[in-house]
Amino acid sequence: MDVVKKLLNSSAYAPRAMRAERAAAYFDISKSKFYELVAQGVLPKPVRIGSVKTWDRLELEAAYEGMKEQESAGHNPIEAHYGIGNE
Repeated sequence: MDVVKKLLNSSAYAPRAMRAERAAAYFDISKSKFYELVAQGVLPKPVRIGSVKTWDRLELEAAYEGMKEQESAGHNPIEAHYGIGNE
C-alpha cells in the first residue's frame, strides 16, 4: 500500500511522532527530500524513541509555518538554497 494512502487511511489525524517516511508523506515530498531539508536545518532534527528516529508533528508544523512566514516576507529558504526565486 502506498505510504500516502496508508497515512490517509490510518486516521483522520497524523500521529504526534512520525518516522521519516510518514513525515515526508505528511509534507507530500520524497523521503530523500525530507532528509535533505532536515540536514539543511529547514526541518527539525528527529527525536529518538529508543533506537527509532521520529519527528514531532508539532515541530514539523511549526517549521512549515516558519516557511510560510518567510515566503510571505519574500524569502523562501528552499529557493534561497538553490539560488532561485525573487528573480
